[in-house]
Amino acid sequence: MNRVETLLMNNPVRAWLQRSYEVPLLERLGVRLAGADVVEIGCGRGVGTELLLERWGVAHVTALDLDPAMVARARRRLSRHGERVDVRTGDASELPFADASLDAVVDFGVIHHVPAWRDAVAQAVRVLRPGGQFVFEEVTRHALERWSYRTFLEHPEHDRFSPQEFVAELERHGFVLPEPAVTRFFGDFVIGVAVKSATTPSSPL
Repeated sequence: MNRVETLLMNNPVRAWLQRSYEVPLLERLGVRLAGADVVEIGCGRGVGTELLLERWGVAHVTALDLDPAMVARARRRLSRHGERVDVRTGDASELPFADASLDAVVDFGVIHHVPAWRDAVAQAVRVLRPGGQFVFEEVTRHALERWSYRTFLEHPEHDRFSPQEFVAELERHGFVLPEPAVTRFFGDFVIGVAVKSATTPSSPL
């Protein structure tokens, strides 16, 4: 992320939207993470991880971010949670976990930053146990093609996805969506909860 998007994603308004809008919507779509072992990709300063621990009652979160400065901020913010959280640098397209070792992967708007975003989806399915949840709130091609996004923000310019294409990629990897994913803000965002089936196709990676 460039400086502008870092400011947009790490401010009280963004935190308020996560708490008051995104989290309740995801709960209606079927999030069930109490007692779960979870990874959050792209944790930023740790607001999402905080919600996982305090609102959804997960047992343990590994919070990953590519930016060492964000990792340092998240560690300070989350230090009171002790051994329930592990904050470290990490890449969504190369998750440092064994196959079928986690209960959930949480993506609060990170995968659209990954040039090879399909690899990030494949990694999510790889590390999840059967029945595990992939929780996502993603930014679509429709948003990234807006003048404001193109002018002020930096994103991969190729292989962007529509809501339908993102969900289709999840389904191609064997995810099922018990509740249909929803779009918000004129198709700028796609939000949902996908579950890894017991008979997931082999990863193409």
